[in-house]
Amino acid sequence: MARPERTLRVEAIILQHSDWGEADRILRLFTREQGKLRAIAKGARKMKSRKAGHLEPFMRSKLMLAKGRDMWIVTQAEVIDPYTSLRENLELTARAAYVIELLDRLTYEEGQNWQLYDLTVKTLARLVEEKDPFVSTHYFEMRILDNTGYRPLLFECASCKKEIKAEDQFFSAGQGGVLCPNCGARTADSRMISMDALRYLRHFQRSSFNEALRADPGSKTRQEVDTILNYYLTYILERSLNSTEFLKQIQ
Repeated sequence: MARPERTLRVEAIILQHSDWGEADRILRLFTREQGKLRAIAKGARKMKSRKAGHLEPFMRSKLMLAKGRDMWIVTQAEVIDPYTSLRENLELTARAAYVIELLDRLTYEEGQNWQLYDLTVKTLARLVEEKDPFVSTHYFEMRILDNTGYRPLLFECASCKKEIKAEDQFFSAGQGGVLCPNCGARTADSRMISMDALRYLRHFQRSSFNEALRADPGSKTRQEVDTILNYYLTYILERSLNSTEFLKQIQ
């Protein structure tokens, strides 16, 4: 039987950190090589620590980890991308925090998921590069739902399985997608969804990012898309995201 690795060299997104003891920090990491991990950065809170500036939330860093008794220990850290531009704009900071919190809440310490890692890295870069964060944020939501097994049904009724027609429908988080008018009217948790909002959700679900960039809905439809996805994600996570309220306050 192969021995477990005693050291790891990983590329990681810092999800969260918390103080531990007098000078240490506990980190939650999402790594390209190993998926989600916990690690401790000893002495990271000391003024002269070389690690501290490389281990802030939503930074992307190269880390050397050594196996400790209960968790990995960060022995070396080097920033790949600090995403400085995201930290200089309050709305972009809130959106980056939302992306990272959603990644954290929807994943577990269950092994490698390089597709999700790459999606998150690209999304953080897109928040910097694209003028309108609407597409970048919702494209990420639809892709992470696909990746984690929560892909909503948008082309057929989630209850009776009939094809959805070009008219206003219902959406049920409990049923996992769109309901036709007949089924929606009989489902307690269903909410109305306009054909315009459904059209954009479908567009994000089946398109590449460059194709998704063609989306330019009006303010009313944007608000409806925000509301429906927030309703669905809150149901899946069984709680609201902290960053959602932060973003609403900024906007």
